[in-house]
Amino acid sequence: MLKPILKIFNGKAKKKRARVPDGERLYVIGDIHGRLDLFEALVRAIEEDDKQSGAANTTIILLGDLVDRGPQSAGVIQLAQLWEEYRDIRYLFGNHEEMFLDSFDDLEVMRHFLKHGGRETILSYGVSEKEFNNSSTEELQKLIKKKVPKSDRKFLKRFEDMIIIGDYVFVHAGINPNRSLDEQKPRELRWIRDKFLDHKDRHSHIVVHGHTITEEIEERKNRIGIDTGAYKFGTLTALVLEGDTRRYMQAVAKKKKGGAKIVHLQAQDEGRT
Repeated sequence: MLKPILKIFNGKAKKKRARVPDGERLYVIGDIHGRLDLFEALVRAIEEDDKQSGAANTTIILLGDLVDRGPQSAGVIQLAQLWEEYRDIRYLFGNHEEMFLDSFDDLEVMRHFLKHGGRETILSYGVSEKEFNNSSTEELQKLIKKKVPKSDRKFLKRFEDMIIIGDYVFVHAGINPNRSLDEQKPRELRWIRDKFLDHKDRHSHIVVHGHTITEEIEERKNRIGIDTGAYKFGTLTALVLEGDTRRYMQAVAKKKKGGAKIVHLQAQDEGRT
């Protein structure tokens, strides 16, 4: 009888912290968009951080949009494949991977792809600017079929739409707040914006996403956005989750000398659900 009375006088019970299973450590990387320089710097920093943080079952999650807009999409895909030879890595399928793959067979998608960073992706596969500028859409479609290795297309096709670990759900763009997680539609997971971003109530899990660029990390009670504009602002972010804690690592481009510096940040509210 005493405990219920004490709860009334003590006010609301403390909300638990969102957590991942004990013994696991997650590094979640936002939209890379062809910025191989930032990706390389973050890979090195993650390897060093993981070594210094003690033993754990470590998983790396890439939130999608590895390609387009930045100058070295082909290099990003190559490094991602090399990294997974000795790391447990999971990849989410972004809207730019969708456009890239669909452009091989659909001319209308090809035109859309070219308007949203596809030019840079095609050039990264060894097509010269002169050849690109002198080619029709149909000819560019033939060029990417010739230049892009089938192994790269096969690699991108196996990306996932959603990953659930502990109290977190990882998606590229967001979720439809009017649907349960098992009722989500792949296209919305890759493209949704306002309906998800404007939703203020809590979801069943904290949603970790990219897709929508913000200069700063976006921490909300129901979501964490970590697309900090690698191609636009020169900052690539990784969220680090372990137990009920979270922190951030960022590769930030140096404007004058080139290269990137690594910045470590603490979470604002430690992920309370």
